[in-house]
Amino acid sequence: MRTPIIAGNWKMNNTINEGLKLIEEIKGFPRNGEAETVICVPFTLLSEAKKAIENTDIKLGAQDMYWEEKGAFTGEISPLMLKELGVEYCIIGHSERRQYFGETDENVNKKIKAALSHSIRPIVCVGETLEERESHIEKEIVERQLLLAFEGVDKKKVENIVIAYEPIWAIGTGKTASADDANDMISFIRQTIGNKCGDVKDKIRIQYGGSVKPENIKELMGKSDIDGALVGGASLDAEDFVDLINY
Repeated sequence: MRTPIIAGNWKMNNTINEGLKLIEEIKGFPRNGEAETVICVPFTLLSEAKKAIENTDIKLGAQDMYWEEKGAFTGEISPLMLKELGVEYCIIGHSERRQYFGETDENVNKKIKAALSHSIRPIVCVGETLEERESHIEKEIVERQLLLAFEGVDKKKVENIVIAYEPIWAIGTGKTASADDANDMISFIRQTIGNKCGDVKDKIRIQYGGSVKPENIKELMGKSDIDGALVGGASLDAEDFVDLINY
């Protein structure tokens, strides 16, 4: 039985004071405890957020990391630095990193290996553009992303990876893939992982991301292969985020 996972991606939002206020608001709402809860906050918030979630079941996540432990890589953050701060999850390969900052599938692969080697669970993002979907090559695109991401990854560690299927055309646009379309792609992702890594496909958790809201979470989570959600805008509102957690 796979434990559902709801992860909030705060992106480049919230100062330390704003973030701590949001965490306190989240803590103030009752949660049913069925889904694992993760908040992926900006680097500047990690240390204070970790203190704020002590003695709760909320897990701490980062939004990116570099694959080297140390060195002359100005502006980067290493897995050692994240681990020291108590980070348990890290988003890797988000479409915004790919689109705006030149993230490649090869870099995603290096980051996955580095995260796993430091016992940080990667939340690996894959997804197609609207043009690719309309050209009916969305599965080809996602399969390529997956195969390159998993290249050379220790099969014994694969179940520690979370996959987030995020159709790029649905991120922050208000558009959402239908629950059936999302489940179809996530089922395809699971089978692709099975073809490469065997029975671990039944253990790996696969989220949907892309304009997830309290209005659509129940239908999404009712599908056979969807194990959770990677949430953007709705994670910045405490009541909305808890509604998603309690789907």
